[in-house]
Amino acid sequence: MPGTANRPRYGTAPGVEGTLKMLEALQYEFMRNALIAGLLAAVACGIVGVYVVVKRIVFISGGIAHASFGGIGLGYFLGINPIIGALFFSLASGLAIGGIIRRTKLPTDTAIGILWAVGMALGVVFIALTPGYAPDLMSYLFGSILTVPFSDIVLMLVLVAVIIGVVAALYKEYLILSFDEEYGTVAGVPVERLYLLLLAMIALTVVVLIQVVGMILVIALLTFPAAMARQFTHNMKTMMLLAVLFGFLFTSGGLWLSYVLKLPSGATIVLLGGVTLAVSLGVSRLRMRYHRIRRAT
Repeated sequence: MPGTANRPRYGTAPGVEGTLKMLEALQYEFMRNALIAGLLAAVACGIVGVYVVVKRIVFISGGIAHASFGGIGLGYFLGINPIIGALFFSLASGLAIGGIIRRTKLPTDTAIGILWAVGMALGVVFIALTPGYAPDLMSYLFGSILTVPFSDIVLMLVLVAVIIGVVAALYKEYLILSFDEEYGTVAGVPVERLYLLLLAMIALTVVVLIQVVGMILVIALLTFPAAMARQFTHNMKTMMLLAVLFGFLFTSGGLWLSYVLKLPSGATIVLLGGVTLAVSLGVSRLRMRYHRIRRAT
């Protein structure tokens, strides 16, 4: 027929085509590892992130995350897995921040700033002292979920299992710590030790999230899912479950978008979470305004 050659072919929409490509990519180990890493990150940030948001210690988490850069540098310097170095540095910085806050008169933000700066500086020094070039450095700063090896998946699984075990065993105690420390102290709850253990769990979560979004963007994934979940419930268990769900939606959705649009995975995950949280806050605000108007009339 005349003009048939010039007619557009019927094909799949760009989004559908991207989804099909993503499904095809699941045959590769690196993509399966990425999805598993996203799920493990969602569980860690969903559980610990709720405590971070409720206790309002977001910037303590940021301090621990950035101090962990010293461990990454130490790992390169010693020739070991940088994540192992980040694990020990994160734990040490978390306990140091907690000890300084609880046992000295130094303001919280000052203690965080000191350890933040010292950790970053140590990382830079260790990397400078390491012969050659650190090729994977940017992936630890901004995340590279598509390059997570199976060995790191195993480490992430162990850390998440530890977090789940601690929270399950001490759920009632952490409920008291989250809402009324003074009552906990009077009731004989070891508040200071629980607080330090919470900072240690934050450190473990930071190490898990470094693999997904990098240490620069850790705060976002640690707080976005929990902040969004808090809009729907005040029950801690329900909040954790919702935060895990939102975290997985952010990581898997961001992974899909980064694959389709050829964008950096860590930044895409965080931007998706930020946009979704902003929309959710806007809808919640409109709903509250609507109910006020209805009550007024």
